[in-house]
Amino acid sequence: MDTKQAATELAWTSHPDSGWEEVSGYDDAMNPIRTYQVCNVREANQNNWLRSDFIPRKDVLRVYVEMKFTVRDCNSIPNIPGSCKETFNFFYYESDSDSATDTSPFWMENPYVKVDTIAPDTSFSMLVSGRVNVKVRSFGPLSKAGFYLAFQDLGACMSMISVRVFYKKCSTTIANFAVFPETATGAEATSLVIAPGTCVPNALEVSVPLKLYCNGDGEWMVPVGACTCASGFEPALKDTQCQACSPGTFKSKQGEGFCTPCPPNSRTSSGAASICICRNGYYRSDSDSPESACTTVPSAPRNVISTVNETYLVMEWSEPRDSGGRQDIVYNVICKKCLPERGVCSRCDENVSVSPRHLGLTERRVAVRNLQAHTLYSFEIQAVNGVSIKSPYLPQYSAVNITTNQAAPSAVPTVHLMGATASTMSLSWLPPEKPNGIILDYEIKYHEKDQGEAIAHTMTAQRSSARIEGLKAGKAYVVQVRARTVAGYGRYSSPADFNTNMQSDPEKSLQEQLPLIVGSATAGLVFIIAVVVIGIVCLRKQRNGSESEYTEKLQQYITPGMKVYIDPFTYEDPNEAIREFAKEIDISCVKIEEVIGAGEFGEVCRGRLKLPGRREIIVAIKTLKVGYTDRQRRDFLSEASIMGQFDHPNIIRLEGVVTKSRPVMIVTEFMENGALDSFLRLNDGQFTVIQLVGMLRGIAAGMKYLSDMNYVHRDLAARNILVNSNLVCKVSDFGLSRFLEDDATDPTYTSSLGGKIPIRWTAPEAIAYRKFTSASDVWSYGIVMWEVMSYGERPYWDMSNQDVINAVEQDYRLPPPMDCPTALHQLMLDCWVKERNLRPKFSQIVATLDKLIRNAASLKVVTSSTQSSGASQPLLDRCIPDYTTFTTVGDWLDAIKMSRYHDNFLNAGFASFDLVAQMTAEDLLRIGVTLAGHQKKILGSIQDMRLQMNQTLPVQVCYYVRGHTTEKDEEDGEVQMVKRFTGQREQPKEVQKSSTDVLGDPGESG
Repeated sequence: MDTKQAATELAWTSHPDSGWEEVSGYDDAMNPIRTYQVCNVREANQNNWLRSDFIPRKDVLRVYVEMKFTVRDCNSIPNIPGSCKETFNFFYYESDSDSATDTSPFWMENPYVKVDTIAPDTSFSMLVSGRVNVKVRSFGPLSKAGFYLAFQDLGACMSMISVRVFYKKCSTTIANFAVFPETATGAEATSLVIAPGTCVPNALEVSVPLKLYCNGDGEWMVPVGACTCASGFEPALKDTQCQACSPGTFKSKQGEGFCTPCPPNSRTSSGAASICICRNGYYRSDSDSPESACTTVPSAPRNVISTVNETYLVMEWSEPRDSGGRQDIVYNVICKKCLPERGVCSRCDENVSVSPRHLGLTERRVAVRNLQAHTLYSFEIQAVNGVSIKSPYLPQYSAVNITTNQAAPSAVPTVHLMGATASTMSLSWLPPEKPNGIILDYEIKYHEKDQGEAIAHTMTAQRSSARIEGLKAGKAYVVQVRARTVAGYGRYSSPADFNTNMQSDPEKSLQEQLPLIVGSATAGLVFIIAVVVIGIVCLRKQRNGSESEYTEKLQQYITPGMKVYIDPFTYEDPNEAIREFAKEIDISCVKIEEVIGAGEFGEVCRGRLKLPGRREIIVAIKTLKVGYTDRQRRDFLSEASIMGQFDHPNIIRLEGVVTKSRPVMIVTEFMENGALDSFLRLNDGQFTVIQLVGMLRGIAAGMKYLSDMNYVHRDLAARNILVNSNLVCKVSDFGLSRFLEDDATDPTYTSSLGGKIPIRWTAPEAIAYRKFTSASDVWSYGIVMWEVMSYGERPYWDMSNQDVINAVEQDYRLPPPMDCPTALHQLMLDCWVKERNLRPKFSQIVATLDKLIRNAASLKVVTSSTQSSGASQPLLDRCIPDYTTFTTVGDWLDAIKMSRYHDNFLNAGFASFDLVAQMTAEDLLRIGVTLAGHQKKILGSIQDMRLQMNQTLPVQVCYYVRGHTTEKDEEDGEVQMVKRFTGQREQPKEVQKSSTDVLGDPGESG
């Protein structure tokens, strides 16, 4: 509002009528204006009020008022009383409507709000023309719909020339490629009002939130955040717009930079390009930046030179004439064995050794060993670079054909002693692995061990066995054997030490005594079995109180000092087993508090147990669902009959059963942390290696106890291990167990039901023949070890059950989990030995883990992620994800089981692999990855990504065989567990797939 603009009377309200008077006048430029004046100085006690019209506030919080006025000097007025004033008071009054009248609000300083007492800078007298004073005052915060201005004269001679009411604002502006709207100032002169910004078209936020601050003077200050031009756009019009790149230029990244011409061998025909497309025949590798020139594949290697020495080959070659414009050339050597009579060549078998390696060679020389004599081979020397995998054509190569020379046979394998007397030894051996021709005969060299080779004797044999005669009784002899072909003798076998027998009856050899020994042992074994069978029959017939006493005596008779597990299914009446092995609890002692899960037969609850004379404890309660059959009740209670026989700190403890009330219950100790697999996944990376080994030691101790009782678990897995608040692990879930036949050396259970078994945890012989033993439990324990060290990872990941069966049959073993100590992975491999009799016993496993715990330094040696160890060599060390196969960063996170961090990466702007590859541990912590284990896992995968980008890590892609393979497949080498390659991507031939997985995994979690 500005009264100088008024063309008619202002008609403000005054009180009293004799006070302020509206008059017309002229300003300095002689423009007509409306003014108010008052000059009642000769009358005492003046109280003259002038009030403006209603002024709407709108959204303004603070108002400024400019007042122009003149005041006459009291000294220039003669004959006036002492009440003359040269000041006036300035007020305002807020209202939600234009409701003021001549009498309301009352003419006094409350309800009016005083802003200030206004005094002039200069006053005038009659002798000097009037001097105009200008004063500006502000008030706020305002909250109602509008307000009135009021001026109080207490006895001055003055004129109010004009009143201007205004507010301050920050005008619309563009800063840092962001538009900030017009913003009114705050309620206080010192207030800062936040104005949110919006990026100009084709610009993106660099950081959030995007805002400016508007100060009390209507000035912008303290910019926060910024926008920059998106890819394909560059700054224009003094950084206020983002304009599209012109055709032929591009900009690959968001930022302040400008568009640049396309790199060599690339083009773009449209505007706003973020990348220039490679011309036909040219490519970029996945690690090349968009600013890199497009390159092509190299030409073939030149000048291949080969040198053959018997079955040993050396090849050298020169670099390609055309490198394709790249410096990352490596070479692949493909070996093929040819059959001239059939006119075909097939890949060489695994025995052929190419040194230093056959794929990803940086040097231009290889040595090939273990070739077959008199055989035609074809070698392809491929040159590949970082873009060869992008080309639809096979890499260019140079081929060389060679034929190996005549060679002596390889060494004879170990020599075996078949029998010995006082003067003879019978020996046998296998032919050399590589005869390299027809074996003409064998030479046997032998001498007394304490005399040395100087007086060694030799003899020949036409077959792979011989009998040495004329030896001394009770002497040790060193024996070696070698084979001969037309090319000459091969190498001797390793020296073997054998002893002849002491002087004895020559007609009674060891072979003659063996039948007597075996017969005696068999008779004793039959006697023991008969005793056990008779005992079991008696158990079934006995139902009186003496049965328990008899059973205990029978157990002590079979294994002195050790109880033997009794299968409850051997009882004709299963209730007898319940009464003998499980304590009956009165229902009044049990209080169910909360349902915590569901089992096969009903609900699993947490509750409390208060037995007479004992303190109340928290327990787990399994209930039998309503409407059960007799068989379901028997099967449900059989687990209690089994648990009740066990007493070990690492076996879940049975408190008792409720069978005489409803519902039927099994009451066990309560394990606060639940199942081991879900507990580990919930606490990924939170435990030390010693803590994890301590958990494994507890599980092994529990299984040793069960094994000593001739008990086979059959379903040992992390999901069936329970964990209490002290991290003590206890074996549970005895639903798949059965009684072991008492054959002391090989107790087994053969299932006739053909039910489902947990494939991923089950030993090969148990899958194929349903032969469950403590050795098959050892295999399962090895899988549990892997689950623990991988923090609950699913064994064999997403492979189907049939794929797992095929892989294990072909000697594939799980690789070491991340940061797994070498000693622990070697123990896993020992548990997964195919021959069950060679697997360690649980007593040996416990002793090994105790030794590792005592010697903590041995747990610091970590298995390399790209190497495998142990005699059981896994076919696959580690399948490193090829990040180029993932469309988004989210797909990559899914592949490494870190999908929970999708939003964290996306919200922080890490939406491309280029940005992810630059992340550090600090970046992960900043975006919310706080678990140490998860940080380590993600950083490990990022390191693999960097190595692939820099072409220092060969791409590995894993193909798993499904179903059955034909003999032709195996003969041609077309079906392999793993295909590794660098450069040209080979696709596996289609193999026959099984329509369904015959065997399932009951009760699996995760």
